[in-house]
This record gives sequence, C-alpha cells and structure tokens, in this order.
Amino acid sequence: MARSTFYYQVKRLAAGDRYGGVRQRIQRLYDHHKGRYGYRRITLALRRDGETINHKTVQKLMQQLGLKSLVRPKKYRAYQGGTGYSAPNTLKRRFQAERPNQRWVTDITEFKVNDQKLYLSPVMDLYNGEIIAFQTGPRPVFALVKGMLKKAFNRLTSGDRVVLHSDQGWHYRHANYRKLVVEKRILRSMSRKGNCLDNAAIESFFGTLKAEYFYLNQFDNLDQLQKGIANYIHYYNHHRLKQKLQGLSPVEYRTQEMAVN
Repeated sequence: MARSTFYYQVKRLAAGDRYGGVRQRIQRLYDHHKGRYGYRRITLALRRDGETINHKTVQKLMQQLGLKSLVRPKKYRAYQGGTGYSAPNTLKRRFQAERPNQRWVTDITEFKVNDQKLYLSPVMDLYNGEIIAFQTGPRPVFALVKGMLKKAFNRLTSGDRVVLHSDQGWHYRHANYRKLVVEKRILRSMSRKGNCLDNAAIESFFGTLKAEYFYLNQFDNLDQLQKGIANYIHYYNHHRLKQKLQGLSPVEYRTQEMAVN
C-alpha cells in the first residue's frame, strides 16, 4: 500500500463517519414506512426533523444502504379503454408534409417535480417539426387539450385541410374533441392501440425536450418548470438547428420557404 494511501485511510478513520447518524435515521424512516419512501420523500422527512441535507446526498446514502422504494413509479397513460369514437390511422407514419398545416401530430407527456406533476400537450407541424401550440397544466384534464387546440386553430387559413394525428387516449376519443376538429374541417387520425411508433415524431420531440432540458436541470416547483418548458420550446422552434431542415431552425425553414414561394 502506498504511504499516502495509508495515511489517508488513517485520517478518514480518525474523522469518523460523517453521515453515520443520518444513515441510521434513513434506515429507521425507510423501515417505518415499510419501504414506500424513495429518496425524495426520505429527504422531506429528514428536513422536517431539522436535518439540512441535499436530496442527492440522501440518494447516495440510500444506494450505499441498498435501500430503494418498493413502489413502482406510475407512468402517465392516456388510454383508458374503448370508450368514445376512435379514428383510423390515416397518417400511416408519413411524418413529412409538403406545406404548413397539412399534417399535425399531438400527444401528452408527464413531468414530475417534488412529487408534483405537470402535463404538456403540444401539437407539431410535420412540415418543419415546429411546435405550433402547446398547453401545460397540473392535471391531464380535457381542458389541457382544448386549450392547445384553440391556440393551434389560430394558425389555420381558410384553405387549410389538416390531418391531425394522435394516439387513442381518452382526450382524443372525447365527443368534444371530435366536435372541435370537425368544426375546423380537420381530419382525425389515430395510432393503432399500443403502437407508439405510429406517433414517433411527437414522441421524439418529448425525448429531446427531456434529454436536453428536463434531465439537465433541477426544479424547485412546477411554476419554474412551466416557464422553463415555454422557454425551451421557443428555443427549439427559433434557434435549434436541424440537419433535415438544411441546417435551419423550424421557424427559419418555414419563413425562408414562404419567402421563396
């Protein structure tokens, strides 16, 4: 053993275990709640008891103790059975469009911050991959989709005939959803049940949003996340360059093509 290593270990032993007491409290809390608590709830419980500690430290200590929440995380799924009217898969994975407002895709995704949830309902124009409208909210209610649709309708002109593709979630099978799109002469298209690849374009956007923004940042509350998502979508539309758009951002591509035509 190297001399420096030996004295380092001696110094550590002399200093004692900095988190020894915290480990014991973590174990007691975990056992008391029968394994239902993960590191976020354990952190909250410790802070309520006056322990000032970072959630990442708690996560690390729980990993050292071999402790993990026994509760499986719930993933948001919009599909709730065969209620309401479904539509055929008219889009058929044709994720390109020759002009704006020809083919749109939409879906809902979930974010979680400190045991609170935020839902995002965007609509993407497949012409340039631009997010033309979106709505966020703390609950996945129909008003979330309705608000997004009304914003998207502002992009339409009298001659537009849009195919709007979604999955078979209950929002898109709702009678009011059908009424809203029919009034705008929009043709509904739906993925086959359980086939996420039929809506891969919007799923890819969700993956990009979470990888480039959500997973790289920490959020204190939903308001902070909500504002951040809006800022990222503006960046995605106006500044994020895409190779398939000739190295332009979605908005740059759309405005350049409109100027040419």
